[in-house]
Amino acid sequence: MDDFSSLETLLLYADADDDAEPGVAPPIHAAVPFSAPSAEAFAELSATPRHDRFYRRYGSPTQTRLEKVLAAAEGAEAALATASGMGAISTTLLALLSTGDHVVAQHSMYGGTLNLLKDVAPRLGIEVTFVDQTDTSAFAAALRPNTRLVMLETPSNPLLQLTDLRAVAGLARERGIRTLADNTVATPVNQRPLECGVDLVVHSVTKSLSGHSDVLAGVVAGSGELIDRIWHTHILTGAVLSPHDAWLALRGLRTLVMRVRRQNENALALARFLQDHPGVAAVNHPGLPEHPQHDLAKRQMTGYGGLLSFRPHGGRETAERLLSALRLVRRAPSLGGYRTLAVRPAAMWAIELTDEQLEEAGVPPALIRVAVGLENTDDLVADFERALAAAGAA
Repeated sequence: MDDFSSLETLLLYADADDDAEPGVAPPIHAAVPFSAPSAEAFAELSATPRHDRFYRRYGSPTQTRLEKVLAAAEGAEAALATASGMGAISTTLLALLSTGDHVVAQHSMYGGTLNLLKDVAPRLGIEVTFVDQTDTSAFAAALRPNTRLVMLETPSNPLLQLTDLRAVAGLARERGIRTLADNTVATPVNQRPLECGVDLVVHSVTKSLSGHSDVLAGVVAGSGELIDRIWHTHILTGAVLSPHDAWLALRGLRTLVMRVRRQNENALALARFLQDHPGVAAVNHPGLPEHPQHDLAKRQMTGYGGLLSFRPHGGRETAERLLSALRLVRRAPSLGGYRTLAVRPAAMWAIELTDEQLEEAGVPPALIRVAVGLENTDDLVADFERALAAAGAA
């Protein structure tokens, strides 16, 4: 599909070489084992990285189609789809790190990633240093001779802080250190980390890439050499994507660009409304000119994403009343779906992070995260206007 440069067309045709059947929509290959004509052929299949017609833990034809489209979306040589976003992150870390290695990561990241780095990595003898992602010099100061990986997430969830991808990737590359960026919030529609010099990109495919809140999947994308290396660990950890979820994710990817652009528009409109509302103390969205890193967002991103967070006056109790008063918006985790969802991250992540870890991550109890969907903009704003009044924040 080198003939097409637009993301819209790549998402439709990156897997077209697999169109063996006459149906326009791809089939679902549910088989677990595949037969081979001889012992020699069987041995060859079992030794071939990411072969999709040996045993489903190694890959499947449905998964291969999805991986082709995911790799094209990020401009990567290859991609590996997994059973969840955390499956992609944990498998990648296990593949690239060993006892005695050191990782530099951000204070502000998804709660599951933070929990993995704070609680699991030390038990494996892997040291982790956390830094302020808004300060490139902090990354430089944290690097050590045994640093093997720099982990990034931009915009971060839920504070919507940014990392200068080009600057940090340059620092790491000079020292032979790999970089991994979580691009879930931005999506490849709004940001392309590999083009900024990052080595690997991960996504929770559960979110915007599938887009309908009915898929659990993840992906890591990068060079063919690195993805093959991660695959060898993947078949041992077993975070295997089901063919049905792969098929649903593939279906969702076809409309990614249209959906994300709509979410970009809705989120910016809602952020502007909240910023001007007297009952709101603070709004976090990189598309607002008042965002402290708005200039970086303009350089690094082509759109600002469908995620925002805000803090109403009145503290946690006001935030809870506000969430309960919303009629259109559902109180639920996740992001990137067709419906708008809202949640208090401090409550959602309490099962993964302690109060002290939440404080270190800068997540206050009253913070509300809004994952904007595809509703009519006026209807969405009106729902928040009603809820703010009902919560006593008007």
